[in-house]
Amino acid sequence: MSEVRIRPATEEDVDTMDAMLRALSEHLGDHDLHTGNADGLRRNGPWGAGFFEALIAESRADACGMCLYFRHFSTLRGEPGVYVQDLWIAPEQRGSGLGRRLLAAVAREAAARWGAAYLALTAARDNGGAVRFYDRLGFESFANDLPMALAGVRFTRLAREGET
Repeated sequence: MSEVRIRPATEEDVDTMDAMLRALSEHLGDHDLHTGNADGLRRNGPWGAGFFEALIAESRADACGMCLYFRHFSTLRGEPGVYVQDLWIAPEQRGSGLGRRLLAAVAREAAARWGAAYLALTAARDNGGAVRFYDRLGFESFANDLPMALAGVRFTRLAREGET
């Protein structure tokens, strides 16, 4: 297996990132829910509105992994951190240590840039391989936490409450 290089994503990577995120959704069985696209990544990435950062892993010239992340703050901890939204590793690279390398690179970058003191993420309960991977790294889950989201019409309705 050839050497894998990790580098910051550039705007030129947007189509590749979109393909990797679609592959992740497919792997998780969420392909019907996946409405994100390259235009959204282009608009909102570090080369656009700056809502997220991303790292790309390459073997030769082929992308074989990515990690999309952003600044986070915990009022419970009282300190900044980093939230990993998506971690995708090509099937042929799984088990190679690449996921650990990407997370380590994100932790280093976030600590240096934002003073991050922790890394948070959410794993799909039925993605046993990922859950075991995060357990091996020492991640903890908190029984009292229940991830929730409000989107679409419900989000718009709430956002409009109190408008005059």
